[in-house]
Amino acid sequence: MQKGKVSVNTENIFPIIKKFLYTDNEIFLRELISNATDASNKLRVLSQRGEAAGDIGELKITVTLNEDKKTLTISDNGIGMTAEEIDKYINQIAFSGAEEFVEKFKDTKADANIIGHFGLGFYSSFMVADTVEIDSLSHVEGAEPAKWTCEGSTDFKITKGKRKTRGTDIILHINEESKDFLGKWKIQELLNKYCKFLPIPIEFDGKVINEIAPLWKKNPADLKDEDYTDFYTQLYPMSEPPLFWIHLNVDYPFNLTGVLYFPKIKKEIEPNRNKIQLYSNQVYVTDNVEDIVPEYLMLLHGVIDSPDIPLNVSRSSLQSDGAVKKITSHISKKVADKLADLHKADFEDYKSKWESISIFVKYGMLSDDKFYDRAKGICLLQNTEKEYYSIDEYIAKIEPNQTDKDGNKIGLYTNDADKQHSYVDAAINKGYDVLLLDELIDNHFISNLEQKNDKFQLKRVDADTAGKLIDKDEKSESVLSEDEVTKLKAAFEGVVNKDKYTIVSEVMSPEEAFITITRSEWERRMSEMGGMGGMQMFGQMPEKYSVAVNTNHALANKVLKAEGDAQTELLTKSIDLAKLSQNLLTGKELTEFVKRQMAAL
Repeated sequence: MQKGKVSVNTENIFPIIKKFLYTDNEIFLRELISNATDASNKLRVLSQRGEAAGDIGELKITVTLNEDKKTLTISDNGIGMTAEEIDKYINQIAFSGAEEFVEKFKDTKADANIIGHFGLGFYSSFMVADTVEIDSLSHVEGAEPAKWTCEGSTDFKITKGKRKTRGTDIILHINEESKDFLGKWKIQELLNKYCKFLPIPIEFDGKVINEIAPLWKKNPADLKDEDYTDFYTQLYPMSEPPLFWIHLNVDYPFNLTGVLYFPKIKKEIEPNRNKIQLYSNQVYVTDNVEDIVPEYLMLLHGVIDSPDIPLNVSRSSLQSDGAVKKITSHISKKVADKLADLHKADFEDYKSKWESISIFVKYGMLSDDKFYDRAKGICLLQNTEKEYYSIDEYIAKIEPNQTDKDGNKIGLYTNDADKQHSYVDAAINKGYDVLLLDELIDNHFISNLEQKNDKFQLKRVDADTAGKLIDKDEKSESVLSEDEVTKLKAAFEGVVNKDKYTIVSEVMSPEEAFITITRSEWERRMSEMGGMGGMQMFGQMPEKYSVAVNTNHALANKVLKAEGDAQTELLTKSIDLAKLSQNLLTGKELTEFVKRQMAAL
C-alpha cells in the first residue's frame, strides 16, 4: 500500500484558473470590486474592535479608466496589504484571506458583509489583462508600500510600492482581445449589473454609481408603499406597477432578505421569466434562480439576497443542497401567507387581482401538495355570472342540484363562453351553474381538482346534451314511436360521415335544440393532453363526435314527413347549423354551406 499527497503543478493549473474558471470574462470586474469591498469591511471590523489606529474616514472604491495607457484601475482605501501579506494571499492560489479573517474574528460576526470565500476571484483579472499590478499600503502604522507585478505567468515580482495612503490599487493592463473593457459605457454597464447595491460607495467617472443600503436590507416597518413601487421601477423601468409584494427578512435558521413582486400578467402576452435577481451579500450572482425559487413562482419579479446560498467556485450559479431546499420552502410559505392575508383583509380587492395571480396559485397547487393545502382556501373559482367562490364553497353550492345518481358532484365549465354560448345557455336553463375555466393551465388544474376532492367531477358544457351532463337517472317520454325514432336516426346517418359522427336519439324538452353535437369529456381531455406533448398515443386519437337528435323537437316530425330532396335538405341544414355552433364547419364544407345559403336568398 502506498500513501502520499496529491501534488498540484502550478504551471498547469494557473492557465486553467485564468481562462476557464469563469464562463464570462466580464466577471473580473465583479470579483475585483468584491475584493475591494471586503478590504473596506475588514478595516471597519478592526476599527470597531479598536485594532485600527485613528479615524478610518470615509471608505470608498474608485474605478478609473485610462484609454491612452490601456489600463483599468480599481482602488480602495481599505485594510491594505504588506509585502508579506501579498505573498501570502496573492501568490498562494485558493488561499482565501476573507475566510481567514472571518475565522479569526468569528466572535464579532465579521462575516456579516464579507464576500470572498474561495481565494480565486483575483485571478479572473488575467482573463482580460496581459499584466496586472498591485500597489498596496497596509493600515498598520509604519508599514511600507508594496508592489506586485505579474505578466500572466506563474512568475511575479514584489518591489517597493508608490502608494502614499492606506489601501490598494489593482491596475489591469487590458489586452488587445479585451479592449471593449476600455470603453466608458461598457464599464458603466458592468458596474450597474454587478455592483449597484454593494455596501461601499463605488465612484466611476466622478459619480457614485451604487446604492449602499438597498430597499431589501431595510426594516419593512420603515418603508412605505411608494418605496417599494419606486424600487420596482428602478429594477424594471417602463413596467406597469406591481400588484403587491413580499418583503423577505429572515435571520434564522438561515439569512435571507429580499423583495418579491407580483407583476400584472395579461393572458394574451407570454409572461417574462428570469426576472428575479439573486445576490450574495449585495453582490449580483445571476437571474437564473430555478434552483431556489419554485418553478410556479418563476414569474415573480424582484430580488433575493442570501450569504447562505451555496455558490459554485465562480460564484455564477447555485449548488443545490439542504440549505437551498429550506430557503425554497420558506419562500413558498411566505407567498402563500401573503395571499392568505390579502384574501382575508380585503376580499373585493383580492378578487380584482385574481386574473393576474391565478396562474401563480393554480401552478403552485399543481406542483406542490403543501402549497395546495395552503392555497386551497384562497383559490377562487369564477362562474359565468362573475361570482367567485373558494373550492369548498363551490362544491357546497352545486351539491343540491348538480349531484348525479352515483353521488358525484358535477361541476360544469366552459373554456370559451362566447363560442360555447348555446351550451352554456342550455345548462343554465336547466338550473345548472357554469364555471369559467379559460386559462391554459386549467387543462391540468381541472384534473387536479378532481383528484384532490372526493366524488367531484368536472365536465365541459359541450361534453353532452344539457339533460345528460348530469345523469340523474330521470326518464322522459318520446312523442315518437320506436319505429319513427329508428327511421329518424337512419335518415341522419345517411347524411353524415359515420367515421367521425355517431347519431344518437335523445328524449329532450321540445325547447331544447333539435341537433346537438358533443364530444365526450374523456376523449377530449386525452386528445388535448396528447396535443401538449405529454401523451402521444392519445394525441393520435381520431376526432369522434356524438350527434344527438332531439326526438321531441317539432322538426323531428317535419323531417319524417318530408321526402326525397326536401328531407335531405332539412337533414343537411340541421347538421350544418349544429356543426357551425361547434366550429366544426370548416374548409370545403363551410364554403358549400355559404353558397347554399346565398342561393336561398
